Amino acid sequence: MTSDLPGPGSRPPTEPGCPWRAGTATGVGSYPGNDPAEALRIVLGELPELPHLPELPARGPGADLTGRTAGLLIDMPVRVEPSGWRFADRPGRDTQRARDHLARDLDVLEEVAGGHDGPFKIQVCGPWTLAATIELRGGDRALKDPGAVRDLAASLAEGVAGHVADVRRRLPAARILLQLDEPGLPAALAGTVPTASGFDRLRAIEEPVAEDTLRTVIETVCADDAAYPLVHCCARNVPYGLLRRAGAKAISVDLRLVPERDDDAVGETIDAGTGLFLGAVPATGTVLPSLRATGEPVRGLWRRLGFPPARLARQVVITPACGMAGASPRYVRDVLERCRDTARMLYEAAE
Repeated sequence: MTSDLPGPGSRPPTEPGCPWRAGTATGVGSYPGNDPAEALRIVLGELPELPHLPELPARGPGADLTGRTAGLLIDMPVRVEPSGWRFADRPGRDTQRARDHLARDLDVLEEVAGGHDGPFKIQVCGPWTLAATIELRGGDRALKDPGAVRDLAASLAEGVAGHVADVRRRLPAARILLQLDEPGLPAALAGTVPTASGFDRLRAIEEPVAEDTLRTVIETVCADDAAYPLVHCCARNVPYGLLRRAGAKAISVDLRLVPERDDDAVGETIDAGTGLFLGAVPATGTVLPSLRATGEPVRGLWRRLGFPPARLARQVVITPACGMAGASPRYVRDVLERCRDTARMLYEAAE
């Protein structure tokens, strides 16, 4: 299905520095199935204003959030254990599988979307979620060891910088948005990440440490305007201020998990000109709510915060609530269409 939205030339630019146009929708990352070409064609057809590189975790280890990004690490190979991903002494089959999946996806990207000349989003796992999900050789999570976290962040920054450069070579006319997925960051800050045994919790990470680590990755990867950085956090207690100070130019959240107590933090984020990717459409299910019901929580948030309606369409991007790996292919198309229609409705209402 293709969009009937006005062409790019008919839309005004958004807030200064934002690479998307008013009334835009996009996806979060993951999709069902194992055919990267088919998934990318669906994304390009349904989300032409801001498409992204689909992730297909159904292909198995190395295509999942952690394994896909771990394959980008420099000099830090990983392997799959019954408990999950763990650092290894040398690259092996599991590391190679992750790299092969991504290489295939990038070849498909160049073949199917090489001429794309607008914004285009790619996604990787952020340093704190990676540290909370990869184990050290002894079995403890990397999050437990500050030195391991520093090494991991440096390796990640170098590897993702190379990944961004590769994507830019394949999409020479596109503006790359880099999404760092950090669903595990709130738990790391709260000290609720379980130890390897599951009987205890790892110590809480101090906010300045979390901020500095994330900033290191963002500044390294996005130096010289190589990419536009945003952070996705589909969890409660999103640390909006920390993410902004670390360099995120947009923040992606599940709108259902944004309580009114976060209004001040969200308002400060909007006031600072930071983009908001709002997950307004259920990522799984069988029947979607009406278009009006989909858009009302977005409008309700904006009314509570007191910002002009016209600013909503310029600063907000509509997305599914989270990834859609568990959805049916038919539902995925419905969700993407609903995201696009909701963004258009909000844009037209502000005119």
